[in-house]
Amino acid sequence: MTGYIVRRLLSLIPVLIGVTFLVFLVMQLAPGDPAQIMLGPKATETSLAQLRHDLGLDQPWHVQYFRWIGRVVQGNWGRSIQLKREVLPFILDRFRNSLYLTVLAALIACTIGIPVGILSAVRQYSVSDRATMVLVLVGFSMPIFWLGIMLQILFGLKLGILPVSGLQSPERSDVLDLISHLILPSMALATGAMAIIARMTRSSMLEVIRQDYVRTARSKGLSERLVINRHALKNALIPVVTVVGMQVGYLLGGDVLVEIVFSYPGIGLAMINGILARDFPLVQGAILLVASSYVLVNLAVDLLYAYLDPRIRYG
Repeated sequence: MTGYIVRRLLSLIPVLIGVTFLVFLVMQLAPGDPAQIMLGPKATETSLAQLRHDLGLDQPWHVQYFRWIGRVVQGNWGRSIQLKREVLPFILDRFRNSLYLTVLAALIACTIGIPVGILSAVRQYSVSDRATMVLVLVGFSMPIFWLGIMLQILFGLKLGILPVSGLQSPERSDVLDLISHLILPSMALATGAMAIIARMTRSSMLEVIRQDYVRTARSKGLSERLVINRHALKNALIPVVTVVGMQVGYLLGGDVLVEIVFSYPGIGLAMINGILARDFPLVQGAILLVASSYVLVNLAVDLLYAYLDPRIRYG
């Protein structure tokens, strides 16, 4: 297992290099002049040329890329043009907020989606199976921003039991207040992932429970619960783990709409504000952090594969 982990870690190096190159290339192609943005519309050509020289923007793109990589490795991710502060501490703080939201949304999606998928597979073509799949289709089809607004109206305005925006109340800073602010956005964020996980779990379980070893386990007189939990579920989890990993990676950087609707101070909202303000260092740092996190999530999924199926690590 150790050798497999080392191989997977080494394989991340070219992936991360590719991620940094793509992030840099996209920002190079983006419209706007950082020097013009920093100095304003009344800046003279002389001052603009001097600032471009100070920032290294007058160098060839490959020179700029390797200089940027060198600064990133040293922990210097630049200064935000809009906020006038270091990029790395700011995006780490915003990323932590998004991580709270992602973890809770993933827990909700898995806690509901996996059992629902198992139940639908065990009771295939029953009334509960058909009703569940209809609800899953509805959950998958609902626009996330519309669902977020409906949750705000119902639980925030009508019932008045949950806050509808922000991360914490001004007069409170405890854990319960933080959780209360996370419930509605995490529910909106989890709905689509929950539907996808439920469908994949059902499909994978239906394939597994028709296998010979499952029928053999039943013929031995084992209870249905034991057959499902011990013999079928673990073998059905590999494609489910794949989907869960993809959804977690998506939730880390794809919760922009939820953060906008709920005015939630996460990395997605920071990226949108940075794009609107042409804050290239901020956007570049945020994209790099999210992309790197997605790569690490994929690594965790690969390691979980090896745990679920030992044959993978020898492949």
